[in-house]
Amino acid sequence: MRRTLARLFMIKTRPEALMIIYALATGAVQRGQAYLAQYPGFGGKLLFLACLGSVFMAGAKILDCLRHEAAQQSAQAEA
Repeated sequence: MRRTLARLFMIKTRPEALMIIYALATGAVQRGQAYLAQYPGFGGKLLFLACLGSVFMAGAKILDCLRHEAAQQSAQAEA
């Protein structure tokens, strides 16, 4: 039962990762729009870009980890 429950919180496939990245991006854009309303001008734009940049970095890390795990599993299967 624990493994089944833990499996719900693991990212195993690329489509799952892309759905999570999409959800992160949606939240970041909403937060960025709030920053633009709260801090008009250049400061708000910088905060908006910081929100989006964090999603790009997190998304790249998620996809990179999936690729690394797949390579590690294939290396273990060959050995």
